[in-house]
Amino acid sequence: MAPSLRTVVRRTGLRPLVGTLDSVVRWVAVSELEDPTPYLEGDELLLTTGMRLEGDFSQYVARLVARGVAGLALGVGLSHQEVPPALLEAAAAAGLPLLEVPRETPFIAVGKAVSELLAAEQYEEITRAFAAQGRLTRAALRPEGTYAVIDRLAKEVGGWAALLDENAEVRHATCGSKAEAAARELARLLGEHGVWREGAPSGRDGASGGRQGASGGREGASSGRLPASLALSGPDEHVVVQPLGGGPRPRGFFAVGASRAFSPVTQTVINAAGSLLTLAVEQGGTQREAERRVRSAVLGLLLAGAKERARAVLAPLGERLPEEPVVVLAMAGDALEAVEPHAFTARLTDPAPEASGAAVVVVVGADEAEKVAALVGGTVGMSSAGAYGELRGALDQARRAFESGHDGLVRFADLAGQGLLGLLDPATAQAFASALLAPLTRYGSRPDLIESLRAYLGSNGHWDAAAQRLGIHRHTLRYRMKRVTELLGRDLDDPGVRAELWIALAATASASAGAPDSSRSSPS
Repeated sequence: MAPSLRTVVRRTGLRPLVGTLDSVVRWVAVSELEDPTPYLEGDELLLTTGMRLEGDFSQYVARLVARGVAGLALGVGLSHQEVPPALLEAAAAAGLPLLEVPRETPFIAVGKAVSELLAAEQYEEITRAFAAQGRLTRAALRPEGTYAVIDRLAKEVGGWAALLDENAEVRHATCGSKAEAAARELARLLGEHGVWREGAPSGRDGASGGRQGASGGREGASSGRLPASLALSGPDEHVVVQPLGGGPRPRGFFAVGASRAFSPVTQTVINAAGSLLTLAVEQGGTQREAERRVRSAVLGLLLAGAKERARAVLAPLGERLPEEPVVVLAMAGDALEAVEPHAFTARLTDPAPEASGAAVVVVVGADEAEKVAALVGGTVGMSSAGAYGELRGALDQARRAFESGHDGLVRFADLAGQGLLGLLDPATAQAFASALLAPLTRYGSRPDLIESLRAYLGSNGHWDAAAQRLGIHRHTLRYRMKRVTELLGRDLDDPGVRAELWIALAATASASAGAPDSSRSSPS
């Protein structure tokens, strides 16, 4: 912060005449012009000998006040032996601080003194910034890590701070924070893939009542670039939100707010906190990935029957296997982060957007299965409850339920209750049926062999019942079944053959219900 006029007076020996000495001095300017304001920026201490100033000083003083100068210092002994009373009166009326520069005080000495004060202030700011960075670093080394950095940051800025996840949900906030309002605005600006929406408009924030805008916003929807920060400013609240993580998608965000605008030193401290938080988030991601690999190895041990060894490997992570009976859940890879904090999870495959089939398996106590499944928005396959010794079968059940084509929670027990065909892969079942029944579908010009076989098997081999169902004589049916036996080369009295043919016919009927099957068209 720049030195006050009072500090400059103490350092230089200038004599204050009228006005307060609370204004800040950001530079010293020397001018003998009647109107020096075009060459001033504001907050300057203007030095002059007044060689062109006579008579009415009110317009001169008014221009300086309008420009926002910190004060006017008149050097006596050259143009004026003393400060003109008219100048004193004009300065007092306009509220302009007026000082006298003694004849023995060179203007250059005043300029050098202010320059030294500014340099000292800048050095002090840098020192404060380094000290604050040190305190933030020590906070980052504490067991609570990122939360400790957030708490320390709030103290450094004299306001509040908060940590948000990648979905703009508040994970930790200091007392008196307005993080929820910042989170709502951040969520509005986040797109479907966790990036800022293109061209997000400024708006009014309900908590701060100030104008909002994203600094450094995206240049285009496909650029994938994130802004450096989101700034929310109001009359009584100044908030900055910054993304965390070094990748194209942020791993989280942090927000910091205070009742006054952030100084360059405070901005430096905020940026330092952002670097520490990003480092912690990235390191946490590496650790999570390592823990996931350990849990996948534990799943392998469980499937191999080494339950006690699996418990021993899992213990250093601070986790325990659920008590029996257990249920296995199978789900897509994008469900991992949702269920990971609530149950034992393991990846079945490497994460890949184009991967099909179940990618994540969850082993959970039978009483908790539905609660954990409810955390997932998509399809979840659920096995029947059992012991760890039955885990391999339970995993197969969960995967079959997941890949059944149904939505939501799919229980294997319900799927099994729909018949054996419901447990088979539709494409595999249809291929099996086509191959087995091909001799019948290719035979002659009559399509009645398939329907006759269906009626015969559906009537459990009773000739009269099957013939009545078809509306034909039983001798006709006997002739057809003899032809079916010859074409298939199979014994229809064999229960295994009957079962296979019934499954093939059911698969064909299921496929026909979904879409027309040209293989069943009557040949001309």
